[in-house]
Amino acid sequence: MPRYSEERKAATLKKLLPPQSRSVNSVADEDGISPQTLYHWLKQCREQGVAVPGHQKQADQWSAEDKLAIVIETAGLSEAELSAYCREKGLFTAQVKQWRTDCLQGFGRTADSERQVKQERKKTTKEIKKLKAEVRRKDKALAETSALLVLSKKLEALYGDEPDNEDD
Repeated sequence: MPRYSEERKAATLKKLLPPQSRSVNSVADEDGISPQTLYHWLKQCREQGVAVPGHQKQADQWSAEDKLAIVIETAGLSEAELSAYCREKGLFTAQVKQWRTDCLQGFGRTADSERQVKQERKKTTKEIKKLKAEVRRKDKALAETSALLVLSKKLEALYGDEPDNEDD
């Protein structure tokens, strides 16, 4: 198992991380490092809190953990520092600001909204139960109707198409 220097590892990771965000396979082919090793290095970076995009190259498709890591990293930065950080990571400042707003909205959920969601879920469950009962009832009626139709056809086949006319 080959050992790679920290400098080579850092240079390779720089190719994989934003703004370049190159694919693991292309970097593996170019540098002669196995893709498994590169995935392991990316996993290590993610565990260290570095924002590492997953299989998606677009920043909007990053995982929630990566977005949160970006928000935490940029929390204390000024506007100029944030712009520089975004250029380095291949992001837009508007994306980071939106992610920050999304995080704050997530924390802003109150017990009332949780209660409201629970009531809505309960109401939906009742409606689903009612609709399922109605479907079962209609299935039974349909089965009964089809059985009667089959019986009437058998009766016609047995006695013929002539209706009973006892008045003749």
